[in-house]
Amino acid sequence: MDIQIGPHLYRNSNGTIEVEGVPQLDIEPGLSGGFPKVNFALFEKGKMPAKLTNSTLAINEGQAYSLEKSPSSLVMRHQDSGKEILHMTLQENGRLVISHGEFYTLKGHTLMITPSEWTLEQTTVQEGETDLQGKAVPLE
Repeated sequence: MDIQIGPHLYRNSNGTIEVEGVPQLDIEPGLSGGFPKVNFALFEKGKMPAKLTNSTLAINEGQAYSLEKSPSSLVMRHQDSGKEILHMTLQENGRLVISHGEFYTLKGHTLMITPSEWTLEQTTVQEGETDLQGKAVPLE
């Protein structure tokens, strides 16, 4: 599966995105080329206030998060601030693009994704391409 995070393309991944060594997103191809099933754990101060299971909010403490889905996109937002936690689109060529996002890792660090880069702690990644040969996407 090809996954683009910000401007960087990760080709031939197994659909898992490991953030600081911990699987935080898991993406399974959708049926008949439809939008993939997304599993995502959102962390905050050592807790998990929200969790996506098969592209559905399975945990949503205090109804703090909203989820908008279409056949080609998925957007998770914080209700009060309107901040996009995760913005994904499926391109016609089957590539999944995560163009925006801002969320905490299990270790309490912030992962920021914009169309021009993704940043985690001291690491900033811009345009490029990585062939993962069937392995997970490592964001560290």
